Amino acid sequence: MGFLSKLFGKETEKMTNVKLAVIYYSMGGTNYQLSKWAEDGAKELGAEVKVLKVPELAPQSVIEGNPVWKGHLEATKEVPEVTLADLEWADAIIFSVPTRFGGMPAQMKQFLDTTGGLWFNGKLVNKVVSAMTSAQNPHGGQEATILSIYTTMYHWGAIVATPGYTDPVTFGAGGNPYGTSVTVGQDGKMIEDVEAAVKHQSKRTVTIAEMVKKVNQ
Repeated sequence: MGFLSKLFGKETEKMTNVKLAVIYYSMGGTNYQLSKWAEDGAKELGAEVKVLKVPELAPQSVIEGNPVWKGHLEATKEVPEVTLADLEWADAIIFSVPTRFGGMPAQMKQFLDTTGGLWFNGKLVNKVVSAMTSAQNPHGGQEATILSIYTTMYHWGAIVATPGYTDPVTFGAGGNPYGTSVTVGQDGKMIEDVEAAVKHQSKRTVTIAEMVKKVNQ
């Protein structure tokens, strides 16, 4: 097998026992859509998937003043909120958040700050994790936001599974090796076509989680 074939090799084997939690925060729907694509990709490999949202912290009065925000929350009201039990359940976790000044939103940070008990008891060690993000322009802190999530994951003792440049779809989606990132225009629509990149990242995360499970059996 040549170098390019190795670099861009495809995951084809069906996984049967990987549990994936896709945890997101979204105001307008972008990161919810990324999460649903991640779910689709993982299910193609046979993974069991939960799509979960972190609790909203913004005052209801602020949400009411933003029709897009309010509409998205209403449309996704049936999506369950993530719990610490979901983290214990998962073999792999994908996070999807918009950027906030080059970091993760307070809603995601608040949830991660509640994981100290799990961390102390070693319940988060060797979880396979990956992250995605969005911003209003290509250099609006996308890479920094993903790396801010990974900093917490290093403290967990998790295994970070980045997409790197393991498939050509990464280049078409903007070339972010840390995790899929997308630019969202003023109209609220994604500018880059990232669906394939998200699915690849999800499949790669599940594949690595399967490897880790086999080693630990």
